[in-house]
Amino acid sequence: MISLFGTSMSGSNLLYEMMTGSYERVLATPLDRSAILVGRSLKEFAPLVVQGLLIALVCVPFGFTLYPLHLLVGLLLLGLFGIGVGALSIALALAAKNREWLFWGVQQSLLFPLLILSGMMLPLEAGPAWMRTAALFNPLTYIVDAERALLAGTFASTDVLWGFVAAAVTCVVGLWVGIRRTRKTV
Repeated sequence: MISLFGTSMSGSNLLYEMMTGSYERVLATPLDRSAILVGRSLKEFAPLVVQGLLIALVCVPFGFTLYPLHLLVGLLLLGLFGIGVGALSIALALAAKNREWLFWGVQQSLLFPLLILSGMMLPLEAGPAWMRTAALFNPLTYIVDAERALLAGTFASTDVLWGFVAAAVTCVVGLWVGIRRTRKTV
């Protein structure tokens, strides 16, 4: 949930900067516009890793078995996914410039279906067939399955592989969309 909620708010920070005029000052610098987007997206990595680590450590006294190497790989997976979601959020903010309602409408319309269709909160096996089919197109489904396998102490699972594929695709697509949108910003 932290990888989805925290990073999808990146665009709201950018909207605030656009309203105050500070983003325009950043655009006036000699930085390449793609570097601005990549830097903003990469900044999502550190908070995700720290938050995920804190949550895991808090769970230990409640009976959570900690596998340090598996946790590290799981945190890297979250970070990779978060970079892509952050870049998509920034691209959405740039597209919704001066129309905050559009950003929030699209963001909220996507956020909750992605969350529900990931199997994170409710088991998908008990859901209707259309829901299980829709979940196959949700990258978060693969991230959730990979994290479950990793935190249970196993690397030898196809879920881990598919989780990294989904995270990498999300990261690449997010950065590509974000860079294209950033370069079009006037």
